[in-house]
Amino acid sequence: MDLRKIKKLIDLLEESNLAEIEIKEGEESVRLARTPKGGVPMAAPVPHTVHVPAAPAAAPMGAPAAEPAGEALPDGHVVRSPMVGTFYASPAPDKPAFVSAGQSIGAGETLGIIEAMKMFNPIEADVAGTVVKILVENGQPVEFDQPLFVIA
Repeated sequence: MDLRKIKKLIDLLEESNLAEIEIKEGEESVRLARTPKGGVPMAAPVPHTVHVPAAPAAAPMGAPAAEPAGEALPDGHVVRSPMVGTFYASPAPDKPAFVSAGQSIGAGETLGIIEAMKMFNPIEADVAGTVVKILVENGQPVEFDQPLFVIA
């Protein structure tokens, strides 16, 4: 199997919420897996498997995203990203943002969307209250478990 294909598989695994990928081409097979609780991503021992070293900058799947540098989160309920992707504050570039700081919201109301693998996933409020702070910018890449909003 071509090394470029393996590198593309690693990128796909890092950009998705997948725990493992296995590809078979003829008699060759590659299986990439990562462990959710702080384990090191590694290839599983399968016949004709190519072992690929983990990327040094990749965070383990279950590790929480870093809090904003030098900032403490305001008091309130923190809405965190359920996935890796790109955050969008509005449904389209020419549309207004779903919510703004100081706005009252109800449980289930859309706060923003995250694009992951060409799918747009709504991020909904799980509590009613007032949006105290929006912690991400429109078009910003977000990590799994990264704080997005604070609701009081």
